[in-house]
Parts: sequence; structure tokens; C-alpha cells
Amino acid sequence: MAVPKKRTGHSAQGKRRSNWKATKPVLTTCPNCGQKMLAHTVCTACGQYKGKVVSRKAEGFVDGAEKKEEAVKQEVKTAKKAPAKKTATAKKTTKKTSKPAEKTTKAKAEEKAEEVKEEKTEE
Repeated sequence: MAVPKKRTGHSAQGKRRSNWKATKPVLTTCPNCGQKMLAHTVCTACGQYKGKVVSRKAEGFVDGAEKKEEAVKQEVKTAKKAPAKKTATAKKTTKKTSKPAEKTTKAKAEEKAEEVKEEKTEE
């Protein structure tokens, strides 16, 4: 490994480091509020990024959990408004299963009605 014979002087060290300096960050103006902000970051004044609300500072901000709740509510509303479309195979299976069930309930209702009529006639 190479080892320097002599120590580097202060002026040589300074000359070497003369080009190593901090640069000013690029500032842009926010299209929403007009404040100065760092490029490619959320505006600290209004909380928007590329025209979208992303920070709690902005009006109309919706948290992740709130977004999920709203999505569930919308799904429920759409399910109530229009029933889900069924395919031909689904219709066949639902009709087959629902008809025997209806017959049994109708038969039970008729039997109860007959029993009630018999009780009334006996009294």
C-alpha cells in the first residue's frame, strides 16, 4: 500500500478541496399556492403534490383508513342500486335451488292455513 512520504500542506489541501462545495437546492413555485418549494417534493404550505392532495395540511385530505371505508360504502351503495349480473349458469343453479325451497314454504303455509280453518270450524 502506498504511504505518502510527507504530510500535505494546508494550501495544497485547500486547493484540492476548492471545488468541493455545497450547491443550493433547486426551488420551484407551487402551482396551487405560489409558495417556494423544493423540486419534486410535497408543498409544505398547502400539502399538494402535482395537483393532488397528499398531506394532512391540505383541504380534502383523506387518510388511508378513511379511503378504505369510503370504498366499502361505495361498493355497498352500488350493490344496493343494481343487483350483480348473473351468468347463465348462475341463473340455472339459483332457479333450481330456489324453486324447491319455495314449494316447501308454500306447502307449509297452506298446511298452516288448513289447520287454522279446521280449528275455527271445530270451535
